[in-house]
Amino acid sequence: MKKMERVLSVVLGLTMLTLVGCADKEKKKCDDPNAGQAANTQESLDSEPIGIMEGRTSGPMLPLYFDFDSSAVRPDQTVRMDGNASFLKSKPVKIRIEGNCDPRGTQEYNMALGERRALSAQKYLADKGVSKDNMTTISYGAEQLLLQGHDELSWAQNRRADFVIVK
Repeated sequence: MKKMERVLSVVLGLTMLTLVGCADKEKKKCDDPNAGQAANTQESLDSEPIGIMEGRTSGPMLPLYFDFDSSAVRPDQTVRMDGNASFLKSKPVKIRIEGNCDPRGTQEYNMALGERRALSAQKYLADKGVSKDNMTTISYGAEQLLLQGHDELSWAQNRRADFVIVK
């Protein structure tokens, strides 16, 4: 019985420490006048190239985002892809197109879907006049997540093809 009382005392003590630590973190969040402002805003996945890196894509190119369980280039993503094609035709650099998925699905399925996404992006660029000799593809499946969350915003950011300039 004494052993059980000790175990319960330790568990109770650890629980109290955890709760006190969480309360301190919550207090710090409340002290920040800007806390929670970004949580209620939704950023568009469609934007113009501005010369910085978005995702793992080398600027001024932009990543290509996909719908769930799809490798088709979405109509709202063609402006991004046309911008990427223009850049690649003006500066014939070598790029690696990296297909990515959200973590839902098996590893095998996500690797295959990531490959289809990379190949779809490559085909789009080739159809716009970018040399296939300057493009390679790879699938990371769900191995290179940008956001670890388990919500639609996180999953949407992870369903993408990145365009990385290689030396």
